[in-house]
Amino acid sequence: MAKQRLTQKFVDRESLSKECHKKEFYDTDCIGLFLEVRSGRKSYYLRYRDERGKNRRKVLGRADVLQLTDARNMARRYLRDIQLGQNPFEEKAALKDVPTFNAFVHGAFMPHIKGYKRSWRSDESLLRNHILPAVGHLHLDEIKRHHLVSLFAKHREDHKPGSTNRVMILCRYILNCAINWETPGIEANPSKGIALLPENNKRERYLSQDESKRLFTALEHSDNPSLKYIVALLLLTGARKREVLDARWEDFDLQRRIWTIEFNKLGRPRYIPIADGVARVLEQVSRHEGCPWVFANPKTGKPFVSIYYSWNTARVEAGLPEVRMHDLRHSFASFLINSGRSLYEVQKILGHTQVKTTQRYAHLSQESLIAAANTAGASVPFSGVPTPPALPPAPIAG
Repeated sequence: MAKQRLTQKFVDRESLSKECHKKEFYDTDCIGLFLEVRSGRKSYYLRYRDERGKNRRKVLGRADVLQLTDARNMARRYLRDIQLGQNPFEEKAALKDVPTFNAFVHGAFMPHIKGYKRSWRSDESLLRNHILPAVGHLHLDEIKRHHLVSLFAKHREDHKPGSTNRVMILCRYILNCAINWETPGIEANPSKGIALLPENNKRERYLSQDESKRLFTALEHSDNPSLKYIVALLLLTGARKREVLDARWEDFDLQRRIWTIEFNKLGRPRYIPIADGVARVLEQVSRHEGCPWVFANPKTGKPFVSIYYSWNTARVEAGLPEVRMHDLRHSFASFLINSGRSLYEVQKILGHTQVKTTQRYAHLSQESLIAAANTAGASVPFSGVPTPPALPPAPIAG
């Protein structure tokens, strides 16, 4: 360790001999500053003790870029900060540890939700198609409210409020996970305070028997041979789309007539009774040796990620372009209610925790309502109702 009063001339002139691979010259004018000379490179370093008394050395910069006076000023400023209890080098190191949103999603978030969330593929699709292209390149400490507001506004241009709200909720959840897991670079959620959009998802759309027949006629011509069985199970069980697509053969106990769904929307198991129609559908589905899935994509051997295009083709062909796949679940509830089953029974089959949720799906056909009204009418001791007199004509103005 050679001590030397460094000058700019000395820095520019100093070089290595063939026998030497490195030299260090400690400046006598600025304690801690030293010049490291290597083959083809010279650099300024600062040597100091951290708050635990350990010797540390940090590079300040290359000597062909920094002037000696610049290096001395930097060294004195850093030493002053360290004396005041601030460590600028630790702050820089912490910045390097801050992941991008994309890195956090793929390195931490997705592995986490794949372990418990059946609908993780839907989240993955939202991330891939909408969220990551907008903010994936940003580090967590760079994401500000205006980035998210811009993302949501752009998504809203060609999507319904409910779809945009799902993007907003997913972003908020991911950022909350980063905070809860003490990920470097984020302490407050930038999405906090961004209100969800008002939406009206409580529309009623149920298939009539005639519409069901038209739909299954169209399904017979589908390019996806599994689609008719998938739709049949949706209509016969009231299960959610992802529950059917992820179904495994081992989940169906045909002796006890129970379909076990290990993780439902709420993250806990539920049980669906296997009706005769469900058993007949399962008998017709082809099994493939070594494949645990009831409906495996023949290209991947795994559950379908999406069946939208084949479903859309079938519903348009059936003259039902507005019918959503989730409406099949509504229709199942409607069929049960119209056949006289109680809301409690329907609630249990659909897996709702509150009967209020089931009431949204409960729908009585006009025929059922007329029949119910006739029941009351049968108790009225009148054979008929006299015809009311005609109203006089309205007077002519003016």
